[in-house]
Amino acid sequence: MEPLQYMKNIPGEQVLDLAGLVEAGPGQVVSRTLAQNPAVSVTLFAFDKGEEISTHASGGDAMVTVLEGVGKFTVNGTEHLARQGQVLVMPAGKPHAVYAQEAFKMLLVVVFPPAP
Repeated sequence: MEPLQYMKNIPGEQVLDLAGLVEAGPGQVVSRTLAQNPAVSVTLFAFDKGEEISTHASGGDAMVTVLEGVGKFTVNGTEHLARQGQVLVMPAGKPHAVYAQEAFKMLLVVVFPPAP
């Protein structure tokens, strides 16, 4: 099998359990970058219960898909609970934070604006 050209840290030509590719231990937030370039970023995250990513903003539109558990996402001051199979888009430039209501896993896809 040839190595993947644009994706990394994930094998190609296999059916995989995406949530099984990342695990958080006690008190941890663990990430696994699958793609990173000027147009897009794709990252898997696993959060232990009570862990968080503090308020920040992104230069691109960020879409999270919850793979397991429940996450609380605060976007521009409004809280959203997302569960397994649910998705939330956080628009570029809007402050947002992530908190693990319980241990959870998510796939984050950020789409950046075209370079000028």
